[in-house]
Amino acid sequence: MTSLKKVSDIFTVKYGLSLTLNKLKVCKKSDVNSINFVSRTDYNNGVSAFVEKIDGIIPCEANTISVALSGSSVLASFYQPEPYYSGYHIGVLTPIQKMTSIEMIFYAICIKSNRYRYGFGRQANKTLKSLLVPSKMPEAFSNISMDKINTINNNSVINMALDLNKPQWEYHQLSNLFEIKGSKRTPLRILEGTYGNGKYPYVTTQATNNGVGGFFNFSANDGNILTVDSAVIGYCSYQPLDFSASDHVEKLIPKFKLNKYIAMFLVTVINAEQYRYNYGRKASQNRMSRMKIKLPSKQDGTPDFEFMENYITSLPYSSSL
Repeated sequence: MTSLKKVSDIFTVKYGLSLTLNKLKVCKKSDVNSINFVSRTDYNNGVSAFVEKIDGIIPCEANTISVALSGSSVLASFYQPEPYYSGYHIGVLTPIQKMTSIEMIFYAICIKSNRYRYGFGRQANKTLKSLLVPSKMPEAFSNISMDKINTINNNSVINMALDLNKPQWEYHQLSNLFEIKGSKRTPLRILEGTYGNGKYPYVTTQATNNGVGGFFNFSANDGNILTVDSAVIGYCSYQPLDFSASDHVEKLIPKFKLNKYIAMFLVTVINAEQYRYNYGRKASQNRMSRMKIKLPSKQDGTPDFEFMENYITSLPYSSSL
């Protein structure tokens, strides 16, 4: 399995030249003094015109990737084999380590495959550096000829590392992953009468809205944990913030480093176990301590938390988490 890295771990990311095309002299490609002008377009490798070079303006370097950072073609990404001028809102990616042209094209496709995350209301100016891409190009991609590059399905490239069938899956006892204990209970009447509305969630046994029944100016439990309803159907949710709680809210305190992406993976797996519980059979601490869940695992049998995180971040709208 190929791991993922941030774009900024693989490339130096800078703004382009922010030149205005109508202030430059358009010419023919064959002219001796011509240079490509790259803009926010989805066509012609991002080249919208050929213009005359101007003394004193240093072009963007060859063997870089141009990325549209805004507009209707946001994340239009192309390998630029020649020096070029660039328009507004163009990012220039220079590989930190030497790459072949095929590798550069591969990463351009990977970056472009993230464009579903963006639109006119969400641009890539601040987030391009943090986009996740494969840490290295799959060997199979290196055997593809240049004339077939443009026919590659973007999703098939990025999903090489994100197939749920790729890792081995092993059972893990919940009590080996979490400390399972009850929440500190706070009556709703005290929250309403003494503390009032605020920023801390009030976690209940409801199986909607992440279990949250309101927000108050009081917390009694640390956040960045999972909670489970032990009164009704065993609904599991992730609580990123410190919180207060009603009766029958159990805490799963991680024995590993938890973040919101790993949490979303685990919540989904644990909620798939709800069939085990009902009104007559509660998700008690004792039952949960004996429960086993099947997770992606490494060769040594330990949970593959890196895969879980990478899988969730690859999903549509994961940037909204």
